[in-house]
Amino acid sequence: MDTELLKTFLEVTKTRHFGRAADNLYLTQSAVSFRIRQLESQLGNPLFSRQRGNVHLTAAGERLQPYAEAILQTWGRAKQDVALTDSLNTQLTIGASPLFWEFDGISAWINRIYATVPGLALRLESVKREGMAKRLFDKSIDLFITSEPPKIENLHVQKVRDYQLQLVTNQPHCNVHSVRDMPLIYLDWGTRFSVEHSRIPELQRTPVLHSHSCKMALDYILSNGGVGYFPSPVVASSTALGELYVVEDAPIMEQSLYVVWREDNDKEALINAIIDVPFKNVIESI
Repeated sequence: MDTELLKTFLEVTKTRHFGRAADNLYLTQSAVSFRIRQLESQLGNPLFSRQRGNVHLTAAGERLQPYAEAILQTWGRAKQDVALTDSLNTQLTIGASPLFWEFDGISAWINRIYATVPGLALRLESVKREGMAKRLFDKSIDLFITSEPPKIENLHVQKVRDYQLQLVTNQPHCNVHSVRDMPLIYLDWGTRFSVEHSRIPELQRTPVLHSHSCKMALDYILSNGGVGYFPSPVVASSTALGELYVVEDAPIMEQSLYVVWREDNDKEALINAIIDVPFKNVIESI
């Protein structure tokens, strides 16, 4: 299987347009079409339905998509593993949702890992929370950072940090009642957060921004105003400067950060060494 064919397939799947996929891949549109025809010929099924520019996956294409993603992820890990040298002789893959990779303190933790574990080559991947367990069990990631660990057997779960989510706005002296008509910014902190958020009647409206990017949401509220839940350290400097204000009577949502890995991971000694690296300031220094 030519991995370039799978890359092209996934790009067309993402863009739903052969021309845009060609631009993103720095290819001609005819080259993209040829690659898709090659893949369809190899698999014996059409992967896309093409009707007047409306490109969408067939049933066969939908079945192929998760396999294509897994093959490319595995191939990427294999290339990095094979390329290890005497000085970089161990590889570990860590997954997290984009929200957690944006915590600036995570960078400090990663740097402490490098200082503690010599010869380490890390692979850091953004992974949807819903796909975490699958990625752990198919061994495409070794370790996952999450606020909602799955309740599944054969997984180690270790809490490493507590933090809080606070409701903030750009207007001073606000309570929950007075923010009911403000633009809502919604960061997806997981199922438990969603349930708690749904219990606040004043926040039940369509968000003007629904995002997995904490920094993008913060930039929006600072530039345009609105109201939304953020980790308290994320907004600490803005509240100190009078740019944002905590909504006075809003519930504070307690959250925790966990690391999760398979019990039978053959890199468990390495994982334990990494877990022993303190997470201090991972949340405080956001």
